[in-house]
Amino acid sequence: MLEIISFYLFSILIIVSFSIVVLSSNILYAMTALASGMIFISGIFFTLGAEFLGVVQISVYTGAVMALYAFGMMFFDSAKEIKETMKHTKIVCFLSVGIAIILVFIICIPRIASINVASTSLLNVSGNIEQIGISLFTEYLIPFELAAVMLLVAMIAGIIITKKDENKGESL
Repeated sequence: MLEIISFYLFSILIIVSFSIVVLSSNILYAMTALASGMIFISGIFFTLGAEFLGVVQISVYTGAVMALYAFGMMFFDSAKEIKETMKHTKIVCFLSVGIAIILVFIICIPRIASINVASTSLLNVSGNIEQIGISLFTEYLIPFELAAVMLLVAMIAGIIITKKDENKGESL
């Protein structure tokens, strides 16, 4: 029952976050909502017992969104004053953080209470992490390496584009 509740909760939060990404006209708001949506997706992985995929989701995809966030701040004029139309932003922020903390406690306390310390063994490694590693480095090795090369090329291209723009600005 707890898995169903947390799945629906995370699904609603993901839909709201990605709706903000699509509907927001401010690049910084859109990137922040995209990063939070990726973290909520990792929450679904943690709920389903795939901790490795949850950590990979946070570190890889949210890290990539933060790189996009940095590029967005470099390419767009983020120093320009933003006029907020929403009032009472502090109240909304505190309520959001408070509700999130309460929901985390509601979801985590029954799980922590149900953990049996005697049944957990550090020597049992035959979980989903081992299966993912074997599958990743046998069946999906070529796509994995191609994705790494594509990310490297995109990073180098971003650096080159930034350097070209800096050189144009210096010659003017």
